[in-house]
Amino acid sequence: MAPGHVAYGLRAQYGMAVTPDTVVAWERGQLAPTSRELTALAGVLWCAPSELLAAATTLREHRMARGLAPEDLARRVGMEAHVYQRMEDSGRWRGNDRQTAALAETLGLGPRALLTATGRDEELAAVLRDAATTRWQAYVRPAAKMLPLPRPTLEGALQRLHGEYHAKMAATSSWGASGGSGDEGRAYLEEIVDHFWNAIG
Repeated sequence: MAPGHVAYGLRAQYGMAVTPDTVVAWERGQLAPTSRELTALAGVLWCAPSELLAAATTLREHRMARGLAPEDLARRVGMEAHVYQRMEDSGRWRGNDRQTAALAETLGLGPRALLTATGRDEELAAVLRDAATTRWQAYVRPAAKMLPLPRPTLEGALQRLHGEYHAKMAATSSWGASGGSGDEGRAYLEEIVDHFWNAIG
């Protein structure tokens, strides 16, 4: 279908005043359709909304890929619709443990996708850096609040990060070590999130 045909379908079937130029901008990734426009677009193109999204990363994209309205998702996770909508708009999830588990189940998100969708990647990185450089035991609870993973799994991963980081630091500070003291440790901390997911398996 040409952009004009798509725009006509949106206008005729759904009453949306969308121009062919807007359709072209959607195709090129210059503009993003709203949730309502994406649902209508999927109807015009005879496909599921998820087929129109490349790889969902945000809460809104995951919700739209599942074909859920914000109100429906809010009800399923046990919160007021306006509270959920504010979190989705800001890209920062503030739900409790039970709501987070319900969100992950409803949207079919694994731990890593959940963390990205809820905007907590950098927060996890900070916790992991602290766990690797200080007492890892103190960071099991903060990590557990962010990730729906079994506690023994988290403990094993944090202990491994701690050991690997300190092994790198000890190797660079030992007698006879070449220059660049601490470079390996700093490089390790820069990629701490990837090391964590490798440790989780």
